[in-house]
Amino acid sequence: MDYADRSRIEHEPATELLVLARLESGNVVRLRTATPDCDIDAGGLPLVWLDGVKTDDSVAWLGSLVNTASPSSERYDRVVKPALVAVAMHDGAAATRVLVAVARDHAVARMRADALFWLGQRAGNEAVTAIAEAIDRDPETDVKRRAVFALSQLPKDEGVPKLIDVARNNRNAAVRKQAMFWLGQSKDPRALKFFEEVLLK
Repeated sequence: MDYADRSRIEHEPATELLVLARLESGNVVRLRTATPDCDIDAGGLPLVWLDGVKTDDSVAWLGSLVNTASPSSERYDRVVKPALVAVAMHDGAAATRVLVAVARDHAVARMRADALFWLGQRAGNEAVTAIAEAIDRDPETDVKRRAVFALSQLPKDEGVPKLIDVARNNRNAAVRKQAMFWLGQSKDPRALKFFEEVLLK
């Protein structure tokens, strides 16, 4: 096969997710995600496959790992953050519920912010409500700003009206500024009308 032939091959996006966990003395010490087409080198360690794991069971197990370390520990980067990413790669209501719980309640601001980012990739009332709550209630301005970005990632009919409301009414100047920035990027007619109103005041 020559290069021209290879260039015509089209790959379908993966519909399955592999979660690779390294255990030592029964504890997860490293977590990674991969797609089934990836080559896996276990470095000579034994590899045990668990096939047919139900989505909700996978999400529940990953969710249990998310609250297991402080942000300064090695476990945070090796297990906790990758577990949240793996949850976000799952479809369905169970994954959304875990992301909402992390966005609302996780002790680590970076984890709340990351959960909000992933919620911004999902449409639906539960995601929108959690993002709006973070803008209103989270004690950290950086998390609020990440929540505003998450609004900008929602479908425009969900995100733009919320961004306008934040830009118009939020008490935090940095958050209002962030909302106006993302409204400007949206090129939505409602955003342009809002800017006209602001300029004419």
